[in-house]
Amino acid sequence: MTETAPSRATPGDALRFAFGTLTVLPVPLTRWDRAAARGGMLAAPLAGLAVGGCAAAAGLLFHLLGSGPLLAAVATAAVPAVLTRGLHLDGLADVADGLGSGKPAEDALRIMKQSDIGPFGVVTLLLTLLAQVAALTRLYEAGPAHGALAAVLAALAARCSLTLASRAGVPAARPDGLGAAVAGVVPRAAAYAVAVAAVAAAAAAGAATGPYHALHTAAALLLGLGGGELMLRRCRRRFGGVTGDVFGALAESSETVALLVLALG
Repeated sequence: MTETAPSRATPGDALRFAFGTLTVLPVPLTRWDRAAARGGMLAAPLAGLAVGGCAAAAGLLFHLLGSGPLLAAVATAAVPAVLTRGLHLDGLADVADGLGSGKPAEDALRIMKQSDIGPFGVVTLLLTLLAQVAALTRLYEAGPAHGALAAVLAALAARCSLTLASRAGVPAARPDGLGAAVAGVVPRAAAYAVAVAAVAAAAAAGAATGPYHALHTAAALLLGLGGGELMLRRCRRRFGGVTGDVFGALAESSETVALLVLALG
């Protein structure tokens, strides 16, 4: 008997895959196949907008309650960690341990699968969270709207980097896990189109306060994606491909770079 090919994923399948795998929001994951993964990774930036919107709302609430910029920044940085169960931060720490081990790819991947966090992971987590909070504090000092917009743009950059990392030609480092499920599922042209749309959306959001801010926000999104691409290139050379941990590291790298660029402006 000939095996029938899986049906094309519907927009609902795509959104359920994106939100069901990339957030803790109560969205049931009804399909786990290549078609659903393709749609889900194309829809990943939409999950980013949802996470970023929640982070911005938390920061604005703290700001309105008189917490000051620092606590508003802490609240903003905490929400994405909560909405992902800390998986992206955990992936960043694991990748830092794997890269820092200096061991061959197979041994480094085994280190990354261990439940504990080594010194490279601890230092990387600490510096990353400090950088995010410092950047957000600077932006909230400039005004609550700046901090809220930064929260949304950073989350958008984080998830858009996952779309790019799922493009055709990027292999999985392991035969199982999230990396294997989504590696190479997105056509290159579609992945790049999503990235262009994200940069254009960032520019449109910044344009509300003038042409300079349009360029600034677009540059922050673009450089955030560039930071994720550098991390992806390093991981491909070191591990041979992507894993779920690598996806977490890409998200955190892109988010942090985007925040730093926004703050430096």
